[in-house]
Amino acid sequence: MLNRIMRLSIFILFIAVTFNSCKKDAAIEEGDYAFIGGEIINPIDNTVLLFKSNIIIDTIRLDQQNRFLYKIKDLESGLYAFKLQAYNAIEFQLALLEPNDSIMLRLNTMDFDESLVYTGKGAKKNNYLINMFLKNEEDNKKFLEYSQLEPKLFESHLDSLSAIRNNNFQEFIRKYNPSNLFKEIAQGNIDYNYYISKEIYPFIYFGDNEIKNLESLPENFYSYRKNIDYNDETLKDYFTYYSFLRYHFRNLALTEHLKHSKDSTFDRGSFNFNLARLKLIDSLITVDDIKNPLLSMSTLSFINNSSKDFKGFDTLLEFYYEKCTDSADKNHIKKLVNSLKHLKPGNKMPNVTLLNYKNEELELDELINKPTVIHFWSREYKSHFKESHNKVKELKNKYPEVKFISINVDEPNVKSNYKVLAQYKYSTKGEYQLKNPKEGKQALAINPIIKVMVIDKKGKIAEAHTNMFSIHFEEQLLGVLNK
Repeated sequence: MLNRIMRLSIFILFIAVTFNSCKKDAAIEEGDYAFIGGEIINPIDNTVLLFKSNIIIDTIRLDQQNRFLYKIKDLESGLYAFKLQAYNAIEFQLALLEPNDSIMLRLNTMDFDESLVYTGKGAKKNNYLINMFLKNEEDNKKFLEYSQLEPKLFESHLDSLSAIRNNNFQEFIRKYNPSNLFKEIAQGNIDYNYYISKEIYPFIYFGDNEIKNLESLPENFYSYRKNIDYNDETLKDYFTYYSFLRYHFRNLALTEHLKHSKDSTFDRGSFNFNLARLKLIDSLITVDDIKNPLLSMSTLSFINNSSKDFKGFDTLLEFYYEKCTDSADKNHIKKLVNSLKHLKPGNKMPNVTLLNYKNEELELDELINKPTVIHFWSREYKSHFKESHNKVKELKNKYPEVKFISINVDEPNVKSNYKVLAQYKYSTKGEYQLKNPKEGKQALAINPIIKVMVIDKKGKIAEAHTNMFSIHFEEQLLGVLNK
């Protein structure tokens, strides 16, 4: 206990001395500024990446005490993201920075979000936001349970949760008198968290196979939609707002699609549905920083869910290329589509160089000498990493005649990957890394990460883009084995 108190005292002294020195330096400069720094417990590497609106500001190195301090000059008030390698994934969080803020964060990579705490000027508002984030996660875990309630009871439950959050927020305002920017972000979190629950609910309660039942929802179920700001530049970097827009446009497009369709099931790969979604995004959003990511994500969703014959690809892509102004996104999608067209069933596997955990180079096609399943993982998606490896373990027992290859798609890092595998007691046998991730991901069209490839005994592609969690996957596997 004494050591912990001494450690905390030294940390606080470090903050005070450092900021006092930095403020003297800032006094002779023009423009707004803020400081962000902190201490990382159990760091995996020695860098912290700082972003604003998905644009990297700088790579900050930790010192020998695993601390860092960074001054943001000519500050643009708003949400900033910091990203680092945590114990078993790449993690990130947001911090709200305004002129003259000087916040220090402290977190443990083994318990990233739950351990995060801020001190310094600007800490109260950021601790409030991280607590809201954790509360959202807690409620999301229970969402499936209360989504089984019939619509009016569901609404009543949701209204009660929202009232509690609004009361707590008003109490915080009375106590600390925060800035208007903070109030807009915090209120947006409460409102859009409520809205997103309403958008998701019908698909859990009715399911994708009963979409006509959407018409039986209470008349005023979507009354909140009149309050939506489709061009809120303050919230554009906030994940709650962006996630809401994704679900919302899916639902708007489905409603539009059902006016002209007799479908009773929700086909995510439908050309008409996806084109309707792109048109709605284009018509309602004018801010490029909001519109472009939604156009790109929706187009990727169509690519990933559409049929193998690429029906509608050219028409939909033509609309996307015309409306999206982000050249990097457009180029990425163009390359992805070209790769997919080369990965048609019956084609040979492209030549991709891998590294094993002895750091030896191997060619992917040389590893395929019998029916093979190839799946991919990333340290960024820890849930998928665990679920996919556990599923492979189950499939290996059922299909011993099939070879399973697991490929990490991150920048090669034997130490980090080995640590993640060892933590969950997974062997490195059958585990590989892409030597050149950018080229490899493009050649194999690895998007999304859940994509799985099935190769026959002749080394030819049987399934270029399937999902091992699909109810049809084992049928596909048996089809290859019975050839």
